[in-house]
Amino acid sequence: MEYRPLGRTGVRVSPLCLAAMMFGPWGNNDHADATRIIHRALDAGINFIDTADVYSGGVSEEIVGQALGSRRDDVFLATKFFMPMNQDDPNQRGGSRRWIMRAVEDSLRRLNADYIDLYQVHRPSPDTDVEETLGALTDLVRQGKVRYIGSSSYSGSQIVEAQWASRDSNLERFVTEQPPYSILVRGIEEDILPTTQRHGMGTLTYSPLAGGWLSGRWRKDSASRPTSSARPSARFDMTKPANQRKLDIVEELAQVAQWAGVTPIELAIAFVINHPGVTSAIVGPRTMEQLESYLPAADLTLSTDILDRIDQLVAPAVTVNPDDNSYGTHELTAHARRRTQP
Repeated sequence: MEYRPLGRTGVRVSPLCLAAMMFGPWGNNDHADATRIIHRALDAGINFIDTADVYSGGVSEEIVGQALGSRRDDVFLATKFFMPMNQDDPNQRGGSRRWIMRAVEDSLRRLNADYIDLYQVHRPSPDTDVEETLGALTDLVRQGKVRYIGSSSYSGSQIVEAQWASRDSNLERFVTEQPPYSILVRGIEEDILPTTQRHGMGTLTYSPLAGGWLSGRWRKDSASRPTSSARPSARFDMTKPANQRKLDIVEELAQVAQWAGVTPIELAIAFVINHPGVTSAIVGPRTMEQLESYLPAADLTLSTDILDRIDQLVAPAVTVNPDDNSYGTHELTAHARRRTQP
C-alpha cells in the first residue's frame, strides 16, 4: 500500500482510513470480531484509524483502544468531539473550551492512550467563536495530549476563517478537513477540495459508498432497495426524483465497473482516492467481508476513459441529491436567505 502525505505535516498515511463507527451497538457489537477486523486492516497496511466519542456512546473508542494494545504507536489514531454525549446536559457537547478539556480526557481514557494523533471538531458551531475552539485545542497540543487538530464538515468559508484565525492569533491550525465525497456526492470539488489544497491540508473523505448507494446493495429493480418507510430520511426517500435518478446512475455505474474489470465497491472507492486532493477515503466496515471488499481499491488507478465516463453520469462538483450534503447547511438558514424564521 502506497502511503500519502497528510497535508504538510510530514506524516504519511494509508489511502484507506479505517472508520470505527460501526464497532459497538451502532453496528457490530461483537468486540472480538471488531478486534479481528481492526487487526486485519492493520495487517493489510492500513495505518490510519478514525473514530469519535459519540460513536455508540464511547464504545467504539473503547473497542479501538483495546484492539490496538501494543500496536498503538504503529497507528495514526484520530477521533472527534462535538456531538452531544448527554442529551440532558447542554454543555456536554460543542466546541467550547469547557467541553473540549473534558471530552479529550474521556477519549484518552476510552482509547487507553497517552495521546491522540488527530483530534477533530466533528461539526462547526455557528454560535461558538472559532478562536475559542482553536485556543483550547492549541493548549492540548502544547500539553502533548494531541499531536494535530482537524475539522469535519466545514464549509469553504469556515475552513478559511479557521486558517486565518490560527495565523492572526498564533494558534494551532487545522491540518485536515473531513467532508463527504463520492461519485453521487461531488459538491466538495467546487469549493472544499480547492480550499484544502490551497491551505496545504489533508482531506479525509467519508461515505465513499454514499451511504450504501454505491455498494451494489440497492439496484433499480431490487426488492431490497431502500423505501421511504424503511429509510424515511430525505437521503433514502424513494418518492424523491433525485433518489430515482441515483438508482439510474447506479445501474450505469455497474456497467462501468464491469467494463473496468472491478466491482462497484472498488470503483466507488478508487474514484475517491484517485482525486489528487484526497488524502484518504474513510471506510467503515461492519463485517470482515465488507473490509475485504474495500481493500483492493487502495491499489487501483482508474483510467482517464473510466473517469470521463463517470463525469458523464455525474458532472464534476454536482451532488445528485442535495440532501446528501452534510456540510455548510447551517449557512443556508432561513435568516441567511432573508426569510422569517418559522
